[in-house]
Amino acid sequence: MIHLDPAIQIQREYYTHTALRYDAMHTTEGADDPDCRRLAISILRSVEINTLLDVGSATGRGLRDLASEIPGISVCGVEPVAALIQQGIESGNTKTISLLQASGDALPFSDESFDAATEFSILHHVPDPSSVVKEMLRVARKVVVIADSNRFGQGSWPIRLLKLLLYKLRLWNAYNFVRTCGKRYQISEGDGLFYSYSVYDSYDLIAKWADRVLLFPSVPTNSQSWFHPLLTAPGIMLVAVRGPKSQKS
Repeated sequence: MIHLDPAIQIQREYYTHTALRYDAMHTTEGADDPDCRRLAISILRSVEINTLLDVGSATGRGLRDLASEIPGISVCGVEPVAALIQQGIESGNTKTISLLQASGDALPFSDESFDAATEFSILHHVPDPSSVVKEMLRVARKVVVIADSNRFGQGSWPIRLLKLLLYKLRLWNAYNFVRTCGKRYQISEGDGLFYSYSVYDSYDLIAKWADRVLLFPSVPTNSQSWFHPLLTAPGIMLVAVRGPKSQKS
C-alpha cells in the first residue's frame, strides 16, 4: 500500500469530496478562465502542435474546451484524483480528449512524447513544483506552458517588495516555514490545500530547457510599471519554446 504525504492526502481528499461540485466551484480558474484559455490557444496555434499533454486536468472541462479550439490536435490530460476523472467521464468531457489517472511528478510517458505540455493552476497545490516541471520538460518537444500564481504580485506594494527581498536573500522558505507553523501550506474552503508559489520559482529550471521564455499576465492588467508582470500580476502565464535542434540539456 502506498502511503502518501499527509498534505497530499488532505488535498486529494478535498477534491474527492468536492468532485461533484468542482466545475461549478472553478468556473473561471485555470483552463476554464476565458482570458487565460484564449491566450494559451493563440500561442499553441502559433507553434503548430499536434499533440498536447495537460497536467492536473481535474474533470477535463477546460481541456475539452481548449481542444475544441485547435482542430486536429490530440489531447491527453492526467489527473491523480479518481473522483474528478469519473466526474469528467459522466459530464461527457472525455468524448474528445483522453483523461488518465497519474501524478504530475511521475508522468507515465517516454521522453518527448508530446509537442506541448501545459499546466493551469496546479503547481501551487503541490509540495515540490520543480518535480512536476521537470517531468513536463522531459515529455515535451516544442513548448511548455505554465499558467499559475505569482506570490510577488499579490498583497500591498510593501508586502510584494518584502516577499521579493526575502526571496532574493534566500530567506523566503524559512520565513514561510515560520508563518505556516512548519506546515508550509495553508487551507481555504474554495481552493483546498495550497502553497506559496510563483511562476518565477520555476524560471531558471525552464530557461535551461528552452530557447525562448515569454511571460504574460494571465489576467488583464493596466500596469505600466517597470516591474510588470513580476510585481504587478497575481497570476502569470509562462511560455517556453524550444527549437528542433536545441542542444540545451
